[in-house]
Amino acid sequence: MKLKLSTIRNLIIILIFGVLSGGIGYRLGYQGVTAGIKEFRPDFKIENRVPQNPPAADFTLFWEVWNRVSTQYVDKTKIDPQKMVWGAISGMVAGIGDPYTVFLPPKENKESKESLNGSFEGIGAQLGVKEKRIVVVAPISGAPAELAGLKAGDWITKVDGQETFNWSLPETVSKIRGPKGTKVTLTIIRGDSNKPLEFEIVRDTITIKSVEWKTVDATGSASSTGNVIYLRLSRFGDDTNKDWDNAVDEIKKIEKGKGLVLDLRNNPGGYLQSAVYIASEFLKAGQLVVKQDNNNGTSEEYKVTRVGKLLDIPVVILINEGSASASEILAGAIHDYKRAKLVGEKSFGKGSVQEAQDLPNGAGLHVTISKWLLPLGDWINGKGLTPDVKIELDEAQPDKDLQLIEGIKLLNI
Repeated sequence: MKLKLSTIRNLIIILIFGVLSGGIGYRLGYQGVTAGIKEFRPDFKIENRVPQNPPAADFTLFWEVWNRVSTQYVDKTKIDPQKMVWGAISGMVAGIGDPYTVFLPPKENKESKESLNGSFEGIGAQLGVKEKRIVVVAPISGAPAELAGLKAGDWITKVDGQETFNWSLPETVSKIRGPKGTKVTLTIIRGDSNKPLEFEIVRDTITIKSVEWKTVDATGSASSTGNVIYLRLSRFGDDTNKDWDNAVDEIKKIEKGKGLVLDLRNNPGGYLQSAVYIASEFLKAGQLVVKQDNNNGTSEEYKVTRVGKLLDIPVVILINEGSASASEILAGAIHDYKRAKLVGEKSFGKGSVQEAQDLPNGAGLHVTISKWLLPLGDWINGKGLTPDVKIELDEAQPDKDLQLIEGIKLLNI
């Protein structure tokens, strides 16, 4: 199926640090929803309407709680009707039990878009939800989070001393994000250890360059005479396809490039359209990249529709537990056709697609609309991709990239 940019641009495979959006299937109102609601009528105007065919839901309890909080809470200055509505919507969406279907007020929705544009202020870490806990999916290379010592797989248990238990992803991000120069303290649990670690991180402006490349020698070190291309893809954002094309055009000019290592480590995902576009660089026309099973019972197949420029070069792909979503589609599709071996650690395991929808007043909705399957039919949600060669980085040798070195060896050039 050929991708339509007007539609696919809003299909985001999200593992993005928390800047998820959400929404409401119908608007809160009291008239006509159910009997008995008028006795708990709020003391301000609700400027929205009930849908034509409202679900069988009794809002009596909702308005009773609203009325009691509004009239009985001790500090009336903290009662903000708009925030209460947003909170009610967030709770309604959270009731589905899907951490990736969420509601965000205007501020958080704006931050979501900024992150995919590649520039925002914060600590520079992609967050996700795993086992109902907040986890660091991937620290962004060179950002304050990575420089402070955060790693993929770290569980965030506290933010500025506040327990994160039962926090939503948007709530967590809202508390971690902040203006450049301000500080935030994160308490994390790493691996199987029960010992908490604390990091004080100074926020900064985060600019993400989605594509970088260089030639390297057998040790993985940058070398103008190296015959291996190291190509790093950090996200699938607004400018990724353009940056990718520019990089590939430059790479094709290098006659000594005999093999390519594609680094998808700590790549948390992004636009589905971009993952399919880049996979098409390595696969033959007509080959299936990903199958999407939709919420209405239909399926869509996204296939290669262009002639790739890297069809003949040997490829190895690096992955780790920070490789998620769109990066798993890319790595999994290329691997299914035996175009590349996977080296590193098991990937995150996210196999669902969210549609980003803008709502009135700047709010937004990210709702899970489908799940995706790899060309051979695998759904890796909760499982991840298993590398052909498993190698963990040696913390005692931080300057030695053992995964990259192994990838270069597998190229046999």
